[in-house]
Amino acid sequence: MAMAVVAGNPKPDSRTLDAAGLVARRLTGADPDVVIDVVKLGGGLLGLGDPGVATAVKQVQECELLVVASPTFKASYTGVLKCFLDQFPSGGLAGVTAFPVMLGAGPGHAMAPEVMLRPVLSELGASCPARGLYLLDSGYTDESNWASWLTAARACLPSAGPADGSP
Repeated sequence: MAMAVVAGNPKPDSRTLDAAGLVARRLTGADPDVVIDVVKLGGGLLGLGDPGVATAVKQVQECELLVVASPTFKASYTGVLKCFLDQFPSGGLAGVTAFPVMLGAGPGHAMAPEVMLRPVLSELGASCPARGLYLLDSGYTDESNWASWLTAARACLPSAGPADGSP
């Protein structure tokens, strides 16, 4: 099952990208097939029809699983991520199972993935079966902080059967 990671941090090669990759690897046990560090797409994000951006959109649409990550900026996800998500047509993520992830400096914005990022992914047609994951950027590598989320999210993977093992 192909998985994409999209990180919408204005800084390239950020902790957000690292966290998204970590979440993807722990979720599936494998490296993501597609990694999009959105800021590296450059000025093509500001209009429509840029070939590099179109390729990135197509790569994401061809995956069954998607981790979308953003730092928390002004209580929401970043503008650079919004510019990328605006490139998808309505329903453009239909058939994709998405997991919204946001990082922040403190617990005050813990609902941001649910309130800000999940709705736009749902609007684009993605299924978001698990609650959004909020990680403190100072401790995102400590998996004990998100072990219960990981257990619940794994149960939501398309290949996961019923919890009782029945067909």
